[in-house]
Amino acid sequence: MQVYTDRTIKANKPDIIIKNKKEKSCMLIDMAVLPDRNTPVKVAEKLSRYKDLETEMTRKWGMKTQTVPAVIEALGVIKEGIDKQISKISANINVAELQKIARLRSALILRKHCHPEAQSFETFVGSYKD
Repeated sequence: MQVYTDRTIKANKPDIIIKNKKEKSCMLIDMAVLPDRNTPVKVAEKLSRYKDLETEMTRKWGMKTQTVPAVIEALGVIKEGIDKQISKISANINVAELQKIARLRSALILRKHCHPEAQSFETFVGSYKD
């Protein structure tokens, strides 16, 4: 969703925006699943990318705004401390479940690349349910 501001801001499309009118706070959530081990670099990039948007939204909307990067590597590796970042969004999000989804999606992509007749994601995940 694009955020319209009074001045031009290049990075104005976070993946998810959560506004809490009661607490007068706003979260910009930007997600990424990386194919390599550049997780700390990507987290720093996402935090700096939305700094101008945070400032502008705080000024325009009168809400405390923060960016929450959700970055997981394709094989499920996460940066230390991501559970604290994710808990800012909701206490109901399970990091282990996010890792499992990332691994299964990566496996499906590889499977489809090697075997074009591969099943859909839902069928593929269904075969790995606990």
